[in-house]
Amino acid sequence: MKYKCNLYTIKPSILRPGTLFVNRKFRFYFYIFTICYIYAIDLPSQVLEMQKYSKQTRLLLAVDCIIFGFDGEALKILLIKRGFQPEKGNWSLMGGFVQLNESLDQASNRILKQLTGLDGVYLEQLHTFGETQRDPIERTVSTAYFALIDIHKYETQLSNDYHAEWFPLKRVPKLIFDQQEMVEAAKRRIRYKAALHPILFELLPSRFTLPQLQILYESVFNTTIDKRNFSKRVLATGLLIKLTDKDKSSSKRGAFYYQLNMKNYYAKFQAFLNFIPNPDSLLL
Repeated sequence: MKYKCNLYTIKPSILRPGTLFVNRKFRFYFYIFTICYIYAIDLPSQVLEMQKYSKQTRLLLAVDCIIFGFDGEALKILLIKRGFQPEKGNWSLMGGFVQLNESLDQASNRILKQLTGLDGVYLEQLHTFGETQRDPIERTVSTAYFALIDIHKYETQLSNDYHAEWFPLKRVPKLIFDQQEMVEAAKRRIRYKAALHPILFELLPSRFTLPQLQILYESVFNTTIDKRNFSKRVLATGLLIKLTDKDKSSSKRGAFYYQLNMKNYYAKFQAFLNFIPNPDSLLL
C-alpha cells in the first residue's frame, strides 16, 4: 500500500523505526508527507525540487537615483547624507536595495520618496553598474535612474530627514563608491536627449527670456556660449515666438519674453542642433 501525496508517493517501508532518521532522504520524505497530510498542500513538484538555482553566487541588487534640477539660475543635482555604513554621513545619491516583492521601477520611486520626499517624478533607467569591487562590504549591482525636474515645482515636497540639498553641478562634493561615474553618464544622456527633444523647455516657465534659455543650455552642456551668437542662432531656427512684454527684473531695458512654438518644433526639431555646442560629440 502507498500513501498518495500530490508532491510525492511515499512507501510505508521508509517509515519503519530505525530508518527514518538515519537517512536524510527518508527524513525529508517524512516531512513532506506530514505537511501534505496535515495541510492538504497541492503544489507542483518543481516547487520543492528547485527552490533555488544550485551552486550559484548570491549578490545584492540596488538602485541609485540621479536627480538634476533647474531653478532659473543654474543646473543642480540633489544629494543626501548617507544614513548607514560604510560612508555614513557622506554625500551620496539617493540609493537603496531592491526588495523581493518589487520591480526596479518600483524600488527607485520608493527609495526616492523615502529619502527626499519627492513623489511623482518620472525616472528613466540609465545603466547598470556592476564592477566587482564597487561596494567594499558586499557584491552589489546597482541600476541607476535619472530625472530632470523644475526645482520650484517640487520644493514643497523636499524632506530634510536625510539632509537633502541641491548642489550646482560645478560645485558637487565628492560622492561615494562609483557614483561620480553614474553622474557623468547621466549628464551625457541628458545632453544627448536635450539636443533632439524639447526636454529643457520643460524646466522653464511658460514664457522665458533668452538669457534664461542660454543659462540653461550652458549649464547642461558645460560650456560658455557667446550671447550675440546664441540669440542669433536661436531666433534663426524659427522655433520661438516673441511676446510683447518684457522681464525688467534684472535691468531697466528688460528682456523680451518668448514661448516655444511647438508646431514648428516638431516639424524642424533638428534646427536645435544649430546652436548645440559640438553636436557630433553627442552621438551615443
